Amino acid sequence: MGPWRCLLLLPLLAPALRAQQQHFMEYVERRLTLLEERISQWHDQSSRYSTELRDFKNQVLGMLEAAEKEREAMRAEAESAAVRVDRLEREVDYLETQNPAPPCVEVDETLMDKQVATAKQRKNEKYNKLTDCSDTIASIRAMKILKRFGSASGLWTKDAAGSSEKIYVLDGTANDTVYVFPRMREFTLFSATRKAARIKLPYPWVGTGHLVYDGHLYYIRQQGLAFQVIKFNLANKTVVDSSVFPAEEQIPVFGLSPSTYIEVSADEEGLWAVYATKEDEKNMCLAKLDPASLDIEQMWDTPCPRENAEGAFVVCGALHVVYNTRPPSRARVQCVFDVSGTLAPEDASLVYFPKRYGSHASLKYSPHERQLYAWDDGYQIIYRMEMKKKLEV
Repeated sequence: MGPWRCLLLLPLLAPALRAQQQHFMEYVERRLTLLEERISQWHDQSSRYSTELRDFKNQVLGMLEAAEKEREAMRAEAESAAVRVDRLEREVDYLETQNPAPPCVEVDETLMDKQVATAKQRKNEKYNKLTDCSDTIASIRAMKILKRFGSASGLWTKDAAGSSEKIYVLDGTANDTVYVFPRMREFTLFSATRKAARIKLPYPWVGTGHLVYDGHLYYIRQQGLAFQVIKFNLANKTVVDSSVFPAEEQIPVFGLSPSTYIEVSADEEGLWAVYATKEDEKNMCLAKLDPASLDIEQMWDTPCPRENAEGAFVVCGALHVVYNTRPPSRARVQCVFDVSGTLAPEDASLVYFPKRYGSHASLKYSPHERQLYAWDDGYQIIYRMEMKKKLEV
């Protein structure tokens, strides 16, 4: 087709091209209009969401400020309450010190007649002291909580007769494995029993009234209705001796420790045993033990009640009984019985222990360190004591 023919067709095609271009422009405009509407809708929604977010943020900030003010107010109240409680405890301690409870002694004619009759029957009522020890407890000078180990009841101690640094742990009231730590450091710093040697006993123990003395473990074994004192050599792990304790119808010696029937204790004078029988079920009895043969050298009926007692120990020939309440409160030495008669009950200091976790499961006196190794609801505690002469108290 020649050029002149194309020129003739152009006037005919121009209207069609303009119509097609018009449709395309209209299509583009409709798409742009739709896009603008969506952009406008998005802008409106974004603006609304921004407003809601800002309002929510302001609301949260207000709530946080109110919570912070309430927290500060509660902390101020807690600090104020702690100050008041601390002041109240000091006032209670002061009042208890100024107005101590009377010694736990029931005085009636029947008891006095019985004691007089018993005294007449005994040929050696006067106790002959083995040492010149004349000290007694004046107060608890310091308390140190070492760690928490084992069950709620148990005992831990050093050798009461020597200078060994070993720590002996008897966990529970019925077991047969003794843990031996080489020093206090290993017992305190390391968890569980990783640094401890284990000694398997031939018989399980009962209660928490056991003692380590001069390289031997003196522990209590129950055999039927009778109780044995077992003397176990810790070095060669053998039973050296055993003896059935010469007391009939024994009952728990402490009202708050029903698993302990005999409490073996050591002081400057040697070995002692605290126990109780149905014959005089209200009060405790005290016996002097021969460490070599386990024989009973002498026995006493004490005026110290079993009720609310949680533990006991002997210092310079004087039995000190610690009392508490069934809902654990503040423990204190409330009854003192001196076998030599040097210290009268009314002259003894009624020592208060610092407030702790629960009730003492055991209290072991170290004569050469003048401190107590205590087990309190699974916590191992050391009480350092201030001592005075008996005549100065």
